[in-house]
Formats: sequence, C-alpha cells, structure tokens
Amino acid sequence: MKIAILSRNTKLYSTRRLVEAGRERGHVVRVLDPLRCYVRIAPGAVAIRYQGKPVRDIDAVIPRIGTCSTFYGTAVLRQLEMMGIYTPNSSDAVLRARDKLRCLQILAAQGIDMPVTVFGDNPDDSADVLALLGDPPHVIKLNEGTQGSGVVLAEKRSASQSVIEAFRGLYANFLVQEFIAEANGSDLRCFVVGKKVVAAMRRDASAGEFRANLHRGGTAVAATLSAEERRIAVRAAAALGLGIAGVDLLRSNRGPLLLEVNSSPGLEGIEAATGVDVAGAIVELLQSQVGESMADAGSRRRALPKV
Repeated sequence: MKIAILSRNTKLYSTRRLVEAGRERGHVVRVLDPLRCYVRIAPGAVAIRYQGKPVRDIDAVIPRIGTCSTFYGTAVLRQLEMMGIYTPNSSDAVLRARDKLRCLQILAAQGIDMPVTVFGDNPDDSADVLALLGDPPHVIKLNEGTQGSGVVLAEKRSASQSVIEAFRGLYANFLVQEFIAEANGSDLRCFVVGKKVVAAMRRDASAGEFRANLHRGGTAVAATLSAEERRIAVRAAAALGLGIAGVDLLRSNRGPLLLEVNSSPGLEGIEAATGVDVAGAIVELLQSQVGESMADAGSRRRALPKV
C-alpha cells in the first residue's frame, strides 16, 4: 500500500511515528507538505502535483492539517478525495471538527451532553447572552484556537464582558461556556481509531492553570474509561465523520461532558502516557479499509460479463 501523509513538518513526532508505523508494516510512505501541492481542476481531469511531479498511485492519505493551513490543506485533501484516494478523515469532516461552534451544534443535535455554550455577535446583546449561560466563572474561547490557546477563564461577569469586548475588537469568532469546577483542571483525551477507543489518558493542569493541555504544562497518565465515556467518544467521532479523532471529555456531576473533538490529535502525549502503539492502529485502519475496497473492486471486475 502507498500512503501519503499531509504534514508541514517531517520532523514532528506524530508525522515521524506514522511514517515508521507504515514502513514497519511494509508500506511505502511519503510525506507531502500540503502548501507545496497544487492542483488542476477540470471536468474528468482532476490532477495534483507536488514539487513539479504528478501525485499518483496513492492508496490512502492521512491528513495532519494544522489550523494555520486549514483552508488550503482541506482543498488539497478534497482534490485527493476526488481522485478516489481513501482517507479516514475527509475534508468536510476536518472542517466540521475545526469549527468549534459547528462541531458543538452537530453533536448537541445528536444528544451528546456538553458544557452549556452560548454565542452572540451584537455588543448590545452581551448581557443577555451571559444571562443565558448563568453565573460565572465562564470559559471564553476562540472558535478555531488549538492546544489551549485563545481560551480565557473569567471569574466575574464584568471580566466576561471585558474579554468579550476585547475579542470583538479583534473581529474574532468566539464562544462562551460554563466552567465545570468539579473537573478540577482535568480532562480525558480519548483517541478514537475506526469505531473504537484505542487509548485514553487523563490530563491534569499545572498549578494555577485551568487548562489541562500538555502544551500548557499539563501532565498526563493513562486513564481507564467507563463504558459511557467510550460510547460518547465513538459517537462524537462518528457524528463528525472522523475515522481518527482525539475526543476530549470532562467528568462532571451530571456525567461525562464533551469538551471538543480534534481531527489531527497529537500522538506523542498519548503514546508516552499509555504505551499504546497508536500510530500502528491508524495504519492498520488504513490497511483494513483499503484492503476491503480493493477486494470489492476485484469482486465487481469478476462479476462483469465477458465480451
């Protein structure tokens, strides 16, 4: 099998591990910088080139698209999909997950519980928007922030209004959520591959910090999930159309709450905390899906009448 990884940096841990896992299983693996790909769009003649050469004969692609290249990266991924190349995370699925507001709207429609979330655009409505949420503390976050960036904890209503005014002044899209105090600065990262959780870790925030992200100094240990937590993680990934996802949950007094879903979850923290070969699980998902599609194509060819 020939696998392409869409990644801006071959030295990143996640990219390196996917390359290693693919080659260990006998596959040809190539890393493509999505910003160096360029495409030709024409009826019945879609094509893509990379550094002056055509990209072809690829069986599967793993997208590792960062927030800074979402628009162009998903356009390149969409072109590969149009060429019939399998991907566990489609361009539309990546876009659904990358937009926090859209993601929560989709998952709420599926009945998945989450912290109460509000948003509004007009400054005249800020007081009533916050009234819909309830008493502070409030968590205010940028709609497309990652790794804990663009997330602010406002402990007073006046602070919430000030942060909202500041974000509006920057013309930023944001949402406001209830603060789940009983989570005690911890969350769960559930790594979904296919239709199951292959690894899970609990992340704990550092002293004086409410964000549990490892990039914010948090620590991680392997976690044992309840059946309900596993079910929510798998449901959330499936609802967004993601075959690979990092699903973040909070443990609350009313049960597990969905925090967000990441379409390009990092491998370093989860593999170190759990000892699970997550990269290998991803490659094995590709093997099973591409193998099934090849078998189906073979069956269809054998079923064609001879002429």
